[in-house]
Amino acid sequence: MRHTIDTKTPFVMSLTALALVVTAAFLHATWNFVAKRIDTREGGGPQLVFLYALLTVVIYTPLALYFLAGQASWPSALGWGVIAVSALLHFGYTLVLQRGYRVGDLSVVYPLARGTGPLLSSLGAIVLLGERPGWLALVGIALVVCGVLVIAGGERLFRRGSMHAGAGWGVLTGGFIAAYTLADAYAIRTLMLAPLVYYYLENVLRVVLSAPTAFSRPARIAVLWQANWRKILIISTISPISYFLILTALKYAPVSHVAPAREMSMMVAALLGVRVLGEGEMHRRVGGAVLIALGVVGLTLG
Repeated sequence: MRHTIDTKTPFVMSLTALALVVTAAFLHATWNFVAKRIDTREGGGPQLVFLYALLTVVIYTPLALYFLAGQASWPSALGWGVIAVSALLHFGYTLVLQRGYRVGDLSVVYPLARGTGPLLSSLGAIVLLGERPGWLALVGIALVVCGVLVIAGGERLFRRGSMHAGAGWGVLTGGFIAAYTLADAYAIRTLMLAPLVYYYLENVLRVVLSAPTAFSRPARIAVLWQANWRKILIISTISPISYFLILTALKYAPVSHVAPAREMSMMVAALLGVRVLGEGEMHRRVGGAVLIALGVVGLTLG
């Protein structure tokens, strides 16, 4: 059965979509929690992307074949084109994010990327996909973006001298997030591609794209795998499930609701940082988490 969304009138996020997004947010925060503990001193970047994508393909090949055999069909020529575009955008996102981390602070680049990503996704959905979120959903989008920025440091992000190095790369990364989100929404909602098969094939292309750079230093692949294979295995299992859930949510809810609601993962990560890792500034982090939670309520009621 096909799930369609009337994009010409205001709508609300269904409870099904909300449950999918909330679950995905917890999984996303979990695998990022694991990823922060990967030792990349002897390799990283392209080698890490290659190992993630390759292991994802290996793990999910049986399930992808099952879907192709009984519940899904091979993409059309247009479908393959969108898959290729999405693979390029995801790969470009990784490269731009890593470049930002090299020239700027993590505390500037990452939150700006996660804050501008849903904002640009929502604007793109309104302009390109004809979505018409209600005023409460628009308030929800603003609250989510503000909550992300508060968790990341609040007004300190905008002080002179703190943003210059990584700000542009953070915003550019957010642009890539918005672009692949819109491409993926088009593939799932308009072309009706099966989420698991779509993301699986996109990872196959990502392996091809990352392999030449990764194998320019093959020794680093072996060292990275030996030092971190358990963490890489966990991430390659959990991360795809998280994104499968987001892609499935796009069948039930508009991009302008799903993209900001995804940032609940930052709320979960912030609370984990306070409670599990003993990170400081509890009041600011909890305050940002409250803003994100209120924003998601606004998106749900729409």
